Amino acid sequence: MDRMKRTPVREQSIAKRIGNFNEVSLGYNEEEAITEANRCLQCKKPMCIGKCPVNNKIPSFIKAIRDNDFEYAAKIIAETSTLPAICGRVCPQELQCEGGCVLGIKGEPIAIGNLERFVADWCRENEIDFSTKAESNGKKVAVIGSGPAGITCAGDLAKIGYEVTVFEALHELGGVLAWGIPEFVLPKGTVVKHEIDNIKKLGVKIETDVIVGRTVTIDELLGEEGFEAVFIGTGAATPNFMGIPGENLNGVLTSNEFLTKNNLMKDYRDDYKTPLVVGKKVAVVGGGNVAIDAVRTAIRLGSEAYLIYRRSEAELPSRVEEVKFAKNEGVEFHLLTNPTEILGDKDGWVSGIKCIKMELGEPDESGRRSPVPIKNSEFVLDVDMVIMAIGSRADTKIKDTTKGLEVNRKNLIKIDEETGRTSKSHVYAGGDIVSGPATVILAMSAGKKAAKAIHEDLSGENK
Repeated sequence: MDRMKRTPVREQSIAKRIGNFNEVSLGYNEEEAITEANRCLQCKKPMCIGKCPVNNKIPSFIKAIRDNDFEYAAKIIAETSTLPAICGRVCPQELQCEGGCVLGIKGEPIAIGNLERFVADWCRENEIDFSTKAESNGKKVAVIGSGPAGITCAGDLAKIGYEVTVFEALHELGGVLAWGIPEFVLPKGTVVKHEIDNIKKLGVKIETDVIVGRTVTIDELLGEEGFEAVFIGTGAATPNFMGIPGENLNGVLTSNEFLTKNNLMKDYRDDYKTPLVVGKKVAVVGGGNVAIDAVRTAIRLGSEAYLIYRRSEAELPSRVEEVKFAKNEGVEFHLLTNPTEILGDKDGWVSGIKCIKMELGEPDESGRRSPVPIKNSEFVLDVDMVIMAIGSRADTKIKDTTKGLEVNRKNLIKIDEETGRTSKSHVYAGGDIVSGPATVILAMSAGKKAAKAIHEDLSGENK
């Protein structure tokens, strides 16, 4: 066995996958998982754990896989992670756990994400259940939002006896996991549903179609509704625009609405009567994971698809694996390119997007080199749909209806970083509503911290 090379993961062929919405990566089978687990050096000071935002006991669960004890591996993961099947699929492992693997110095790091996914999928397929909980302590906690931060917080509190109710604005649970990530990356009917069902088994109550800030306020939850604490995990999903001419044309939309309609209204399925109008030539503006998700979705809907990003490939914030998939599937990348105007026809529909070429100048506040326009480099890309995927911001409904809740200039909720406590007593927050758009695993980490702080405060353990 060559320890320097990881065990390959089977994938759908390119020709097949661009014509369906089935998962691209097929994951490891038992033999492949054990082979990959045997590469692990079982370091005495494993840096992979420190790089994991929820501090999964990575060497321990990998050793259990190596020993062919998949149920024990799952039990180890369950101690720290609420959503292993999801994290194994969508976490940026190359920047986190795998980025700390010593084998990555001279070779390829252990495929920690694929091993976590294998264990979680094996658990689901074999109906292994770790949803044990303590006797109810009679204390009620409200969780706003059923995304990764909210679900993690709810699960951790329910396990130790709290009566938790999750309030979700949409008709389906999962937050961004349900509406924002395509089926070919994260299957909803199997993976997401199973993780949500595990939370329900813990006794967590769910109320959908509840918009906190309109249907009910946080002050009402803490008052007449009788909740002793509230966790806000609503995310930050109000889309941004560039502010360039032509953004009000027909055929311009945001990645949020494009992906939400495709995911929640099942536009990709022939048996659902909700056809999605999609351009023959689609430009997606942005370089993050959401942009890659949108452009790969357009490919599967039969479009020619282009990704426009103002920096170079080295600065792309999306996962390396997803960029590779997009290229293989036929996405045309226009890097170091920035839109300046969206062009329209006489009927008010998109007819093209005017762009200018860029070069990298001095680093900006984030440390990345700032893109600078190149004179006389303008060109027009022939497209009939433009999807904006340039980030999102926080909604203001909760801020506007909650007395004493402090936010920053971006309307993100201010918290104590170690605990998730906000400026308002008995109110906690975490995830994108605090940090701005980030990763699933960071949202989970925030949910865990807040659950710990809520328990300490309500039980008196922090006194």
